Amino acid sequence: MSKKKKQEAELTLKNSINGDIFEQLKQKKAELEKVESVKKEEERLRKIEEKKQREKNKSFEELLNESNMNWKNYKD
Repeated sequence: MSKKKKQEAELTLKNSINGDIFEQLKQKKAELEKVESVKKEEERLRKIEEKKQREKNKSFEELLNESNMNWKNYKD
């Protein structure tokens, strides 16, 4: 039984496929991770830009409603 477990432990993906193919897979994985991080960064920047545009296009009423100022504090 221990001999079978030892054989299973030695049998890994790296050992079962060609070294060149394994390196190609590692490179592809790194490339995909890089692409994913770039997409996440682009999405973050896009959301920031959308927020800026929404703020820029707000009406006076919307700005006034979001303001923390209370006119009663300034009334005589």
